[in-house]
Amino acid sequence: MNIPLNIDWQQILLHLFNFVILTGGLYFLLYSPVKKFMNKRLKYYKDLDKQANKKIKETNKEKAAYEAKIANVNNEISKKRAKAAKESEELAQSRILAAEQEAKQIVDNAKVSAEKEKKRIIEGAQKEIAALAVVATKKLLEEQSDSFNQFISATKEGSENE
Repeated sequence: MNIPLNIDWQQILLHLFNFVILTGGLYFLLYSPVKKFMNKRLKYYKDLDKQANKKIKETNKEKAAYEAKIANVNNEISKKRAKAAKESEELAQSRILAAEQEAKQIVDNAKVSAEKEKKRIIEGAQKEIAALAVVATKKLLEEQSDSFNQFISATKEGSENE
């Protein structure tokens, strides 16, 4: 059966069948492997993204833990510094107090020593004064006795001359 315009239904069906075979073949040979590859690639990158997000969360947790530890360490350091400063201040105060007490003791000892030295000097001076007074008295008595002796001698001579 010939159709006008030279259309052959058999040829159309054969071309349609060839097109279906070609489409199916291309689907199985090209589209399906490419689609699988693309899905596999998409899954791989999604997994990478999940792992990266998981690692980021873990890193953030560790970072927060380290920051807390650093804050604790800084607090401990500041407490220890304050304690050391307080201890050094107390030590300085105790040393100052000890030095003041030692200075007071030295001054007291010096006063006692000076007082003893003063008494010794006064006693020595009194002894010297007494010795000088004795010597002066002796000289005075000797001079007076010489004058007295001369007077007596002069009186005796005068009475003998009369």
